[in-house]
Amino acid sequence: MFTRYVIKRGGKDEGERPFWISYSDLMTALMALFLVVMSVTLLAVTKKVDQEAQRKIQREQDISSLMKQIQQDSSTWKEVKVDESTYRIDLGEVVRFNSGKAYITPEGQQFLRGYVPTLLKAYNTELGKRWIRRIIVEGFTDQDGTYLYNLWLSLERSRQVVCSLYSTPIPKETPLTEEQKIAIRELFLVGGYSFNSMKASKDESRRVELKLEFWQLDEGKPIIPNLSGKEFGLCP
Repeated sequence: MFTRYVIKRGGKDEGERPFWISYSDLMTALMALFLVVMSVTLLAVTKKVDQEAQRKIQREQDISSLMKQIQQDSSTWKEVKVDESTYRIDLGEVVRFNSGKAYITPEGQQFLRGYVPTLLKAYNTELGKRWIRRIIVEGFTDQDGTYLYNLWLSLERSRQVVCSLYSTPIPKETPLTEEQKIAIRELFLVGGYSFNSMKASKDESRRVELKLEFWQLDEGKPIIPNLSGKEFGLCP
């Protein structure tokens, strides 16, 4: 009596299904691409950080090797004490000063001209050329006198060390070569610290020390002017 009609919707579903499947695949592909890009970026950043850390480690190892070489080469000089951690060199009692004086004895001057080539030897190595920036001669005093007077005195003491290197050698002494004198002129600086770094006794405080400074990573090195015709001169 009644006729039942069944409406089939399969055609519409089948027409829409491919669209939604394609959209889902597209989102999945985009997410996968995003993850790949992020992974590559993270790997690149991590690699860069690792390389920078490795460069810093290599620099420290190179400097440590230089200081060990200086320590070994200085072992024949009983007066010299090398601190590998602070890069300082105590020249010992042979370069001590009387109170209020900056005079270095002839024995002390000869010792300085004999010892400094040890540092120049380290500088002339591959690692030395790469990392050694300069060598500072640091002068010190005891606490007697005013700060400003001792500042001048400590600076004069360090200056006299460099003056000793250019003074006339004694008979039978091996003189410094022209190349060594040029290297000293390029490397050595003088500084005075007054009584700001005291030792246990006044005698020990009236001293000079050498301190090595090293280049930092990627630090630009200045252009050294051509001073080949410049005379070294003499200290007054």
